[in-house]
Amino acid sequence: MSHIAMVAPPAHGHVNPSLPVVAELVARGHRVSYAVPAPFADTVAGAGATPVVHATLMPDETAGEQWPSEPVAGMRLFLDEGIASTPLLRAAFDGDRPDLFLADIGGYSARVLAHRWDRPLVQLSPARVAWEGYESDPEIVTMTAGMRDDPAVAAYREDFAAWLAAEGVPLDVDAFTGRPPRSLVLLPRAMQPHADLVDEQRYTFVGPCLDRRPHQGDWPASERPLVLVSLGSAYTDVPDFYRACFAAFGDLDRDVVVQVGAHVDLDELGPVPANTRVERWVPQLAVLGRASAFVTHAGMGGCSEGLWQGVPMVAVPQAVDQFGNAARLAELGVARHLPAGDVTPAALREALLSLDDPAVRARSAALRDELRAAGGTTRAADLIEAELR
Repeated sequence: MSHIAMVAPPAHGHVNPSLPVVAELVARGHRVSYAVPAPFADTVAGAGATPVVHATLMPDETAGEQWPSEPVAGMRLFLDEGIASTPLLRAAFDGDRPDLFLADIGGYSARVLAHRWDRPLVQLSPARVAWEGYESDPEIVTMTAGMRDDPAVAAYREDFAAWLAAEGVPLDVDAFTGRPPRSLVLLPRAMQPHADLVDEQRYTFVGPCLDRRPHQGDWPASERPLVLVSLGSAYTDVPDFYRACFAAFGDLDRDVVVQVGAHVDLDELGPVPANTRVERWVPQLAVLGRASAFVTHAGMGGCSEGLWQGVPMVAVPQAVDQFGNAARLAELGVARHLPAGDVTPAALREALLSLDDPAVRARSAALRDELRAAGGTTRAADLIEAELR
């Protein structure tokens, strides 16, 4: 039995993708410690891991605290968390050093400790990964043009480099954050830009590990076609959007489930149509297993779950990587991309009804089958055990 330690920031989109892998490793007899702040302790314990609870600087999603929408502020938050959590985890694990570290893309302290203690590190990436030559890709250059001359970005990189130097990590910032020694990619290969240029010695696409979800429940079957509306967990305080969905879908012969998250004031939503059910939280994967359409913000977790269940989507991106994800879903022929600024009841209704297209449903089914053949949880655990050996 090996001791494996997993480190992830306290956010559903960073913790949840790893839980099936953790559960599989535990089922195989490994001892898994999971470093998380207190609000996620029960969640990781439900997957069979031992929570290693530590203080955090990050927002508490379970208490309604929101993440910064400004990209540089988000980058800084992950850095500050890594700096603050590393001594805490060093103290927690020093008398019981893991045989291997698992790390989310934001689990910076895991990579530092793996280097300091000469342990293997495997990244579990729930997001797109670097491809060869991505730094000079015209789209990337255009996207980052405004950040190159930002003093806040320069200060962030300087502080990051100083921290790595102080910890004795001989890597620059880009290599540390974007070039893990080994990475298992937990997203559909179809969602990865330039997948043919990704280094196969470093990265393996196992796909989302959704075949074992101990932390989620079930959902009853619907007598009519079911539409799920969800903007995830972070960018949900948009009552105007939910009211637009009520107006767009309220008179359709469909059952509509609207997940609004922790931030919105329910009183602001106004009258809810008879065919619509409003919930703070639903077991999304289970609902999608019953759904015929998914209105999503196109976060990678939602994209992966929609593709896994073969559900056509209306993608309404809100922030960060969601814009690229929405465009990619449309390119794949499984979604309609509706920019948030173009949302009206009529536009939402038109986008939803356009999904009733045999070509869209056939393409969704084909990608579902391709995704499930990638190996998922079993393959991920096999590859982690290979690193242990």
